[in-house]
Amino acid sequence: MIRRATKAKWSGPEIRQTHAEKVAKKTRAPHMHPMAFPHISLLERSVRPGGTLTGLLLVATPALSVTPFDRSVIYLCAHASGEGAMGLVINRRLPKPGFEDLLEQLEIAPAPPLRRLGLCAGGPLEDTRGFVLHSSDWKGEGSMPVTGSATLTASLDVLKEIAEGGGPRDALLAMGHASWEAGQLEEEIFQHDAWLLAPASREIVFGHDHAAKWRQALASINIDPIRLTGRAGHA
Repeated sequence: MIRRATKAKWSGPEIRQTHAEKVAKKTRAPHMHPMAFPHISLLERSVRPGGTLTGLLLVATPALSVTPFDRSVIYLCAHASGEGAMGLVINRRLPKPGFEDLLEQLEIAPAPPLRRLGLCAGGPLEDTRGFVLHSSDWKGEGSMPVTGSATLTASLDVLKEIAEGGGPRDALLAMGHASWEAGQLEEEIFQHDAWLLAPASREIVFGHDHAAKWRQALASINIDPIRLTGRAGHA
C-alpha cells in the first residue's frame, strides 16, 4: 500500500477484524430483506455455508444519505462469513494528490508518466494508504486474486509498469478502504437496508465517470433511483 503525506510505504492488504469507528455488535440471525428488490438472489451467497459476497458491488441506499457513504458504490475485495469484509469505494474522485505527485513521492520514473491513473477516495480507514484494483491480465509480487477477472496488488511494481505505459489493461488506484467486522456487513444489509448488491461489471468498476456509477449500479439490478428514494421516504 502507498502512504502519502509522509514517507511512502506499501504493504499487503488485509481483512480488518475491527471497525475503527464502531463498537463490536452482537450479530442477529439474518432474515429476509423487507425491500423486495432483484438483488435478493445475490444475498443468497452470504447465507449459504461458506458463502461470500467477494467481487460484488455494495450500492448505498437512502438509509445512508446522511453518512459519508451517501450514494457510494463499494467493490468488495474480501468477504467471509464470520471473518468480516473489506472493500474500496470506487465512485469518489480524489483530486489530490495527483498521480504524478504520487509517483514523484515514490520516486517512480518516468516523469511525466506515459500512462496515468485517477485516484479514488477508497474509504474512511487508512486514507493515506493506497490499493490498486486491476484486471487479472497482470500480476506481480503482492498481487492477491479477488475474482477471475479482478486482482488487488500491494507492490510498487504495478505503478512502475503503469508509469512506463504498461501494466494491467484496467486499473483503479484508491486511497483508503472500508472494512466491517464479523457480522457487521450482514447486519447493515439484512436489518438496516443500508446496501443493495449488484454485479461488478468492468464498465462500472473501472469506468472514468464516477458521478454516474451509483445510477449505473442501480440500473444493473433494474432499480430506478427515483423510486428507491421515494420508497425510503415512505418507509
